[in-house]
Formats: sequence, structure tokens, C-alpha cells
Amino acid sequence: MSALPDLQIEVESNSERRSHQRVKISLLGRCMFADRQEFPCTVIDVSPGGAAFYSPHQGEVGERIVAYVDHIGRVEGTIVRQIESGFAIAFTASRIKRDKLADTLTWLANRHLLETPEERRQPRRVPRKTDAVLTLSDGTTHSCRIIDMSLTGAALATDLRPPRGAKIMIGKVGGRVVRHFDDGIAIEFMRAMSEGNAETEIPKEFF
Repeated sequence: MSALPDLQIEVESNSERRSHQRVKISLLGRCMFADRQEFPCTVIDVSPGGAAFYSPHQGEVGERIVAYVDHIGRVEGTIVRQIESGFAIAFTASRIKRDKLADTLTWLANRHLLETPEERRQPRRVPRKTDAVLTLSDGTTHSCRIIDMSLTGAALATDLRPPRGAKIMIGKVGGRVVRHFDDGIAIEFMRAMSEGNAETEIPKEFF
């Protein structure tokens, strides 16, 4: 696994970047192996095609695993090699799933530059269902994907770039644009959601 500076991405063309972007990062999770045993793990390097994990259990090459990782959610794949104190996997994922992961990696790579100290203290979650509807101030609606969200805001994967400060709606939830990043925008909700609404499912008001 090649060594990269923390939170940096190899950048080529836009399409190549989305296919090859690799982030060296530390994300906690749990891995379930083929024998159904679960162990804590840490993702140390991830791209849309695979990831490297530190784990107390290395598994066997060719073994299928399922992992639940903070900020990324559920991923599955096959162990392709063992590394010191862990293993590397190749993801088993559809093109849509890989595109969503590419969006998430772009957000994670830029998050330390984009978020305020207050936002960094808010726990962020990846909803199981990420499709949502974005409504601009002129009333036009557009499909988007939720990369992750907290009680106070969300990161959205979209080609749109409303100006900073622009008021928008995600379903019936009001917000305003606070930042742009390569593959989307960050929004701040007009009012903070309750803890129950910010669990792994998107609140129904988002549709």
C-alpha cells in the first residue's frame, strides 16, 4: 500500500480522480469475517476500489468480509493480501456504490479544510438511504445524494453550485449553502434536527 500524506488525493483528470482517488485516513469500524466472527478494525487507506484495515484478526486471502465503517457505512469485499497488523480488501460493489464512495472520499479528504471547529464536534452519520431531492430558491428540483449528515447540516453530492448563503430545501427541510467542494456542497440546516432524526435513516422530511 503506497504511503501518502494524510488526507490527500492523487489527482489526474476528473474521471480518473473519481476512479482512483485514494485517501490515507483513520476511520473506526467493525469487520465480520466468513465464520461470522466480528472484530474491531480501523481503515487506514481507502479508495473506491478497496481499503486497507488494521485489525486484531487478519483473515485469509480470498475470504469475504463485511465491514461497517464510520462515515462510509457498510462495505463488503474479498481479502486480497495480508499486511502488517491487518489486511487489504477489494470491494465488491456496483458502479453506483463506487460513485457514492468516491463522493464520500472527496468529502473526507477536504473536510478538515471545509468544516468549522463547531462542525467538527458534531458526530456525522452515513444514512442507509442516501437519495434525496434538492429544491433551489427558484422552485426547480434536482436529485442529489447525501454523503453524510449531522444534527446541524449535511454534505450533498451534486453538480449544482448554488452561491454560498443561498437558501435551499432538502425535501421539506430548509437549509443554506455554506461551502462548495469538488463533488458537491455543504449545507447548514435552518434548525437543528432532533437526535432521533439524525440516526442512520434519513428523516422522512428529506423526500
